[in-house]
Amino acid sequence: MSTYANKKGFGATLWDYLTTVDHKKIAILYLISGGLFFVIGGLEAMFIRIQLAIPNNDFVSAGFYNEILTMHGTTMIFLAAMPLVFAVMNAVVPLQIGARDVAFPFLNSLGFWLFFFGGLFLNLSWFLGGAPDAGWTSYASLSLHSEGHGIDFYVLGLQISGLGTLIAGINFLVTIINMRTPGMTYMRMPLFTWSTFVVSALILFAFPPLTVGLVLMMFDRMFGSNFFDVAAGGNTIIWEHLFWIFGHPEVYILILPAFGIFSEIFATFSRKRLFGYSSMVFATVLIGFLGFMVWAHHMFTTGLGPIANAIFAVATMAIAVPTGIKIFNWIFTMWGGSVKFTVPMLYAVAFIPSFTMGGVTGIMNASAPADYQFHDSYFVVAHFHYVIVGGVVLGLLAGVTFYWPKMFGTMLSEKLGKVTFWTFLIGFHLTFFIQHFLGLMGMPRRVFTFLDNQGLNTGNMISTVGAFLMAFAVIVMVINIIITSAKNKKVGNDPWGDGRTLEWAIPSPPPFYNFKQLPLVRGLDPYWVEKMEGKKEMTPAEPLGDIHMPNSSILPLTIASGLFIAAFGALYHMDDKTWTLPIMIIGLLVTFGSMFIRSVKDDHGYHIHKEDLMDDKDKGGKA
Repeated sequence: MSTYANKKGFGATLWDYLTTVDHKKIAILYLISGGLFFVIGGLEAMFIRIQLAIPNNDFVSAGFYNEILTMHGTTMIFLAAMPLVFAVMNAVVPLQIGARDVAFPFLNSLGFWLFFFGGLFLNLSWFLGGAPDAGWTSYASLSLHSEGHGIDFYVLGLQISGLGTLIAGINFLVTIINMRTPGMTYMRMPLFTWSTFVVSALILFAFPPLTVGLVLMMFDRMFGSNFFDVAAGGNTIIWEHLFWIFGHPEVYILILPAFGIFSEIFATFSRKRLFGYSSMVFATVLIGFLGFMVWAHHMFTTGLGPIANAIFAVATMAIAVPTGIKIFNWIFTMWGGSVKFTVPMLYAVAFIPSFTMGGVTGIMNASAPADYQFHDSYFVVAHFHYVIVGGVVLGLLAGVTFYWPKMFGTMLSEKLGKVTFWTFLIGFHLTFFIQHFLGLMGMPRRVFTFLDNQGLNTGNMISTVGAFLMAFAVIVMVINIIITSAKNKKVGNDPWGDGRTLEWAIPSPPPFYNFKQLPLVRGLDPYWVEKMEGKKEMTPAEPLGDIHMPNSSILPLTIASGLFIAAFGALYHMDDKTWTLPIMIIGLLVTFGSMFIRSVKDDHGYHIHKEDLMDDKDKGGKA
């Protein structure tokens, strides 16, 4: 007979999260850590905008500005957007496909801890001699000649963090292929699951080139090789190719989950099936495929020649077609629907014009002759942020608001949510719309100040005011979360009232085994199908029986912490310090020792007996 221990107290809860392999708790870990890094990246953005608010400002020095600029981009892309995307994936995808967990729960936990320790390592550079200062792309021509250890923190931190992302991508790929509930065919999967599936494939192919580039740069920086050093026969352009073969698919790795979130929201709050489901799936796959054929549009000015430029220009323009298909389908989903303007729906509706503007400027940049004028100007900064903030960040804000009741069992305040939405949206357009014109007026990107009487004063001040509005919106959202958590007012399984997919068929928050009985899927939007037939629960696909669950483990944490320790030894070995080699050896021993323990440990998980499942009140604990 199974017994359950309902753990209480902060210490027990902390230990529970440090050792968990439950995808729902890992989602919360990603959400908290990604939110923390989002705030750090936001503070760095505020420093940038304060410095550029007025001409000839000396709020920060030129060198410190380069560090802030580099860390803002690196933090927001790698340490904020990526984990927040994984938070929603972990919280939702196993529920949407009717699975009890992901395919590899242990690896899921390991992926998180690798990401976390990589991000922590990177940010410790602020306190250990200076942060990276060669831009978030860390072009080799700059990074090889950067003094101090800032670039070394970048290289090693992103290696550790990127390994975690790669593991997570493989895990979701296997989960979606192998763990769909009976009746859940590929063409019945929700759009968010489809976007996760395509994104996981992109991660599988996009992250290895980044890993290779970082390894080569590590050898150049730490061991005196000359892969990228032109003076010694290397080629600095190779770094740009390796980085952007990763870097442009990375944009789609971030935006496709946002597309998936918006697809769920449009269908839910229009009370209609998503218009053109098959074409939406085709468009998602096509975006993923074309995403690997456009990387050199970042390199039009490097002298690749007219043929290469023309090929990549055409490919870049072609990728707008499947994106356009999606936008029209979202509009047609709302057309004739019974639209309910909740906070998630407001984000979804605002996303369409915001992201479309970013797409239009992307087509402008895709024209190589025009790009010669736009390149390295604030026009590109405006385009990039219209895509990332107007797409990814709006998608994440919508997704967190939409799935918050499913993750935590409480509903965020709609009133405060609307305050966040309007202030963030207005602040976003104020900040970045004007930057198109600053770029066209000749303001270069990555400059730490500008002269008076160049016509740039007003635009930069407007941009800074907008940034403060966005910061205010984030503060309101944090207050909303605190108030909601304090009230702890519980909601039912379908708090929005219009849920269509499987995650809304089970309690909020879900029990740790997700489904007592795996549900039988009988069509697209399976929960909506059952509701239309007057049923309150899904039709089960199996009889009630014992459930097998994985054991918690501290080993993912120790494996990642070992690499974290070893990275310090590798980083400081150039300084001829006698303690670096022992530190590196200790770290590697911790990592490989933990891996050895995992390989020999007889860990088959545990069973929940069906008698215990009959007690609906029991939602947690471990047998």
